[in-house]
Amino acid sequence: MPGDRRPPYLLGGGEQSFMQRGISLAAVIALLFMVIGCSSSTNATASEGDSSDGKRIISTTVAATQIMDALELDLVGIPKSYKELPKRYAGVVEVGNPMSPDMELVKSLQPTDVLSVTTLEYDLAPVFKNAGVEATFLNLTSVEQMNEAILKLGSKYDREKQAQAIVNKYKEKIAEIQKSTEGKKAPTVLILLGVPGSYLVATENSYIGNLVKLAGGKNIVQGESVEYLASNTEYLQQSNPDIILRAAHGMPDEVIKMFDKEFQKNDIWKHFDAVKNNRVYDLEERLFGTTGSLDAIEALDVVKKMMYP
Repeated sequence: MPGDRRPPYLLGGGEQSFMQRGISLAAVIALLFMVIGCSSSTNATASEGDSSDGKRIISTTVAATQIMDALELDLVGIPKSYKELPKRYAGVVEVGNPMSPDMELVKSLQPTDVLSVTTLEYDLAPVFKNAGVEATFLNLTSVEQMNEAILKLGSKYDREKQAQAIVNKYKEKIAEIQKSTEGKKAPTVLILLGVPGSYLVATENSYIGNLVKLAGGKNIVQGESVEYLASNTEYLQQSNPDIILRAAHGMPDEVIKMFDKEFQKNDIWKHFDAVKNNRVYDLEERLFGTTGSLDAIEALDVVKKMMYP
């Protein structure tokens, strides 16, 4: 369209970003949990012991649970998940999936604090408030923010030494990568986040976008304040990224098949240099979630090898 100054990666025909269209990532995650159940068996009885010094802490996400384990803190409640949780919490009460915890069960455990993440805060803050439950929302949208959240938890629960040790590992890894990529031309990267039946474009403000930036890549999406955008392949092709990363969320096997079908049937993908040069990579969900996790060091190594083989 002549004179159109809208960014080339936005959706054509009513071009609006995913968040600007009034649909939050949390809403997508909620639908996914409804589809896949995202659960293991529920424990019937609550842990009777306090988690630490009279504190009764519930973690409602996998990432937060991993962090609490690394900080050597006990929990009285954990999330339901198809992912493996730390052995420390074997037998601890499961309080529901991260997007919709069982509030009656949560309240019955008499928690002094409930941990969630900021990407779910808009939906869950009113729920916790109405239930009279104290909640802390951890910002895990980047490695830097995750480090800050870990240090705050360490200070709050007298685990400063453990927290600093965790953070130091990430700082050392980032410094190592920056040194090894210094002076090299940064490859341009398109990140697609797939959910069953659809996919979005991840910006630098997303967790995976942050990993790409830290590993020395340049996201084709610049200057956006949101984490994800709806996409149009014609506009994306104009940016012609060196690399395409495909992240599968919720039902990885199904999403990868969806991506394969899209790339085979939609003729435009064959015009992307990344496709021509066989630089399209599928990211393992275990390492590349929608929020930060303690797997960040391994994830950074994986991304760096993809960008600088």
